[in-house]
Amino acid sequence: MPGVGERIDPYPAYTFFVEISGLVQASFSECSGLEASVEVTEYAEGGLNSYVHKLPGRVKYADLTLKHGTAGSDDLWKWFQDVAQGKIERKNVSIVLYDPAGNEVRRWSFAGAYPIRWTGPELRAAEGKVAIDTLVIAHQGPI
Repeated sequence: MPGVGERIDPYPAYTFFVEISGLVQASFSECSGLEASVEVTEYAEGGLNSYVHKLPGRVKYADLTLKHGTAGSDDLWKWFQDVAQGKIERKNVSIVLYDPAGNEVRRWSFAGAYPIRWTGPELRAAEGKVAIDTLVIAHQGPI
């Protein structure tokens, strides 16, 4: 626990790594979808018109969206191709956040993940941008 008046800086968002069991892949430049929400069911109790009960329901997890520079490995593309052909191989996925010294500070791990969308790079000869692939991954929730 920090002392009184001690400065606590948030961790930088650019020091992360994505682990996908069984795949070797280029580094990812973006990760989004670290999101969970609880559905709420409202129940209006009879005779108590000034109050509505809000009861927790199912937890929903967003799909993960990963972006990476198009590189020599096509493991993610092959994984998506297999799923598209009905050969679904679920994998565990972890998003790992590091501090500036390279120490792991947070890990989000998800079970039963498989790709549901792949978007290839936008290619424009007039621009000097890096070719970026996007992969959207569905999962069964945290491990």
